[in-house]
Amino acid sequence: MAVLGVIADDFTGATDIAGMLVKGGMRTIQTIGVPPQGTIPDDVDAVVVALKTRSIPAKDAAAQSLEALKALQAAGCVRFFFKYCSTFDSTDAGNIGPVSDALLDALKAKQATYCPAFPVNGRTIFFGHLFVGDLLLSDTHMRHHPLTPMTDSSLVRVLARQTKHKVGLAPLKQVQSGSASLRAALDKLAAENVRHVVVDAVADTDLGIIGEAVGDDALVTGGSGVALGLPAAYRRRGLLTHKPNADTLPKVAGAAAVLAGSCSTATLSQIAAFKGPHLALDTDAICRGEPVGEKALAWAKDKLGNGAILLSASDKPDAVKALQAKYGVEKSSQAIEKTMAALARGLVAAGVSRLVVAGGETSGAVVGALDVTALRIGPEIDPGVPWTASVGNKPLLLALKSGNFGATDFFTKAFERL
Repeated sequence: MAVLGVIADDFTGATDIAGMLVKGGMRTIQTIGVPPQGTIPDDVDAVVVALKTRSIPAKDAAAQSLEALKALQAAGCVRFFFKYCSTFDSTDAGNIGPVSDALLDALKAKQATYCPAFPVNGRTIFFGHLFVGDLLLSDTHMRHHPLTPMTDSSLVRVLARQTKHKVGLAPLKQVQSGSASLRAALDKLAAENVRHVVVDAVADTDLGIIGEAVGDDALVTGGSGVALGLPAAYRRRGLLTHKPNADTLPKVAGAAAVLAGSCSTATLSQIAAFKGPHLALDTDAICRGEPVGEKALAWAKDKLGNGAILLSASDKPDAVKALQAKYGVEKSSQAIEKTMAALARGLVAAGVSRLVVAGGETSGAVVGALDVTALRIGPEIDPGVPWTASVGNKPLLLALKSGNFGATDFFTKAFERL
């Protein structure tokens, strides 16, 4: 019976935290959207529900999250986690604050903690300010994000603009005093009606302390990093009674391919480092309605079976802005996602059974096109990115990568990991 229910605001973020839980020994399944009642297997410890709520209206995001909460409660979950990006992607209107408030109300809980830190990937929090590497979040490329521009690095200030409730801080000194001291500080803030608490963390040891301190909390929120300490905390409380080999996936033969839709710096570097056949899609032609996908699929079929191939719709930020200015943000993004989804269907039909997808929006489009409803979480490729296997009669191996994650050689490493 599942112990932990996770509500993630995008697909790759869901896979990210699912992989972290598997590393901690929790048998984990990820569902694409809210799972119908009775579809969660009994042999799992955690269920991660992947939604697509990061950039939709806050009211809709809260409603979908509450629907996911009900499904997770029906599956037997007794602890809950709201997963968002490690760069706290949101606007003054939400969605992190409004969704958290809705979940806290539904759970009748007094407080939630907020910790998007992921030190191994360069995300740290100090005095409530989020750093990416040695830069404040507001000094990175996230300042110019087209949907959620992050111009303020103070998570306390960002969150305070999204909720009518009090927002506080548990500073690093408090965290590093130990889990008992941190717990006491959180309880003191709760007694002062501080409903939302940003928690500092600069190292994995801090995440372990936080995990133990919040092990009894109904709701924890953050990036996947803070989940590092949760399996051990739950085990110490008797909620987990075994530590199985949680990352085993079925062996699947077949061709290999990469679909890249992210325009992040990390993904662009990974594309540049790829050594196999690569086709860069003409995104302007896609937006004009030309049959770019059909021609790309014909190219791909000629290359399959001789190592991994790469098809990309990624480009530099200036080119993306120019495309959006010409066709509109919504029209251009939908046209590209539709093309990538059609390519995924065509590749699988042509014999691809091992597929890497780069980009959260692209991953969502691909799993929808392939009618994937649930994923078993397997071994990690790079921090935050595991291999997964679709649940069904004919498993398909998928690696759904957040645009910002992975080393430069990620695409090559992924298939070597199998």
